[in-house]
Amino acid sequence: MANSIALASTYVPILDEIYKLASLTSKLDGAADLVRQGANANELVIPKISMDGLGDYSRNGGYVSGDVTMTNETITCNFDRGRMFSVDNMDNAETAGIAFGRLAGEFIRTKVVPELDAFRFATYAGISGISKVSAGATLATGADVVAAIRAAITKMDEDEVPVEDRHLFITPTLHGLIQDMDTTKSREVLNRFATVTDVPQTRFYTAIDQYDGTTSGETAGGFVKAEAGKDINFMIIHKPAVIQFEKHVAPKIISPEMNQTADAYKFGYRNVGIADVYDNKLAGIYLHHKA
Repeated sequence: MANSIALASTYVPILDEIYKLASLTSKLDGAADLVRQGANANELVIPKISMDGLGDYSRNGGYVSGDVTMTNETITCNFDRGRMFSVDNMDNAETAGIAFGRLAGEFIRTKVVPELDAFRFATYAGISGISKVSAGATLATGADVVAAIRAAITKMDEDEVPVEDRHLFITPTLHGLIQDMDTTKSREVLNRFATVTDVPQTRFYTAIDQYDGTTSGETAGGFVKAEAGKDINFMIIHKPAVIQFEKHVAPKIISPEMNQTADAYKFGYRNVGIADVYDNKLAGIYLHHKA
């Protein structure tokens, strides 16, 4: 029992640290107190309010009566993925503990985080009603990229999306085109964002397919670009517009002494979360993708 506790206290904090360093979308995570609002373990309850607008004031009749409606919307977690690994005790000993010691960190960095980012971007891109480019386009020059971003900013400004807390996610290629522009050309557009984050194209699609890990051809797990998916050029996300939480993250470490079926270390990982957009804040997402 002592060995099992020691392993958990050594490895689990490292997993949390690696996620924060490697994830590109963690900056959009919502306030932790909202996670507790769900009536059930996999739900969140989101309050929504609507009201009537101004009416003419009458010196005889006074105010026009107005209605206020408050409703609660239940949102179900849409990300629930996991995996269990087994490392033989002798294999771990013969590699000076590297076989198991590096497993967790590499799994989070190379498998969990890229899929989590890709899932979130694809989910936001696929929500009906968000703002987006009228037709997909390939941006070939820095001037093209700047013009497209300026059009996106103008659209969000016209829709009265607050300027604060807008985040630009863009491919390294397009960001590089802006940075390589002649010094006489304006790059001021990038200063309009709280952060600018480079996102590898390999996790930046409008739609993905997530392998179930059991079906033939899908046993490796992970994700791929969906057949109908398009490459994303950039996305502008106003943080208050998204519902993004990790409801339940459960790394599990079992030592050989506690493993009743084999003389092996076992590492299990499960992540349950949600990525969605508030119905009244769809204008807070802007998508630009290739044709």
